Amino acid sequence: MILTAAAFGLVVGGLLGLVGGGGSILAVPALVYGVGLPLAAAIPTSLVVVGASSAVAVLPRLRGVNWRLALIIGAAGTATAYLGAYVNRLLDPKVLLLAFAAIMVFAGIRMMLPSKASGGSCALPSGGVNWRSCLPKAIATGAVVGFLTGLLGVGGGFLIVPALTLVLGLPMAVTVGTSLVIIVINSIAGFAAHLGDLQIDWAVTAAFAGAAMVASLIASRLGARIPDKALKRGFGVLVLLVAAYVTVQALLS
Repeated sequence: MILTAAAFGLVVGGLLGLVGGGGSILAVPALVYGVGLPLAAAIPTSLVVVGASSAVAVLPRLRGVNWRLALIIGAAGTATAYLGAYVNRLLDPKVLLLAFAAIMVFAGIRMMLPSKASGGSCALPSGGVNWRSCLPKAIATGAVVGFLTGLLGVGGGFLIVPALTLVLGLPMAVTVGTSLVIIVINSIAGFAAHLGDLQIDWAVTAAFAGAAMVASLIASRLGARIPDKALKRGFGVLVLLVAAYVTVQALLS
């Protein structure tokens, strides 16, 4: 089990380092179907793994972080993470996994579709930000992602990346670093929301998180050299593949 967890950790960390998100959409299914943890234990474990590896992955990208947006979105999601964790306790695990898959399909398709050039109220051509228009979008994005963090045990990167690029208009280079900071904030909030009924195997968590942190640091340095379009499309394809697998497993279980 420890070796399996470490192997999956390399994949999750690599994905986080490359595109600034998506690690959690692999972490939860990997922990449930690959490592064999129950969903109740996989959710907090995923938050530890994704939060730790994101903190490491952001180090080479600190100059590319939009710190103000990251803190606004992260703060907006902190409160709703607790609401998501409360709803999580009321729903059947199969329903949660199917909801997880549906959200992944939406995010994956949006990332693969052609989009207009980056830009908008949160990323003006001059390099500034129109906060009157950008602030409501940023707060709404944070609230939705925070809720899903608590509900599904995800850092939110698979939604934050599309939101920052498609809704807020940030270029991919800024999106990756900013997303990683938001994921760290959301993961901490989501984990805290689950402390009341915490189920976690710390040996598995340490193996998974350790491998993910190493892989995320290496992948983060390599990802800066890959074109934005290739990163977005690759991200979208991976999300759809995982969504299909989770759907089949949830329906057969």
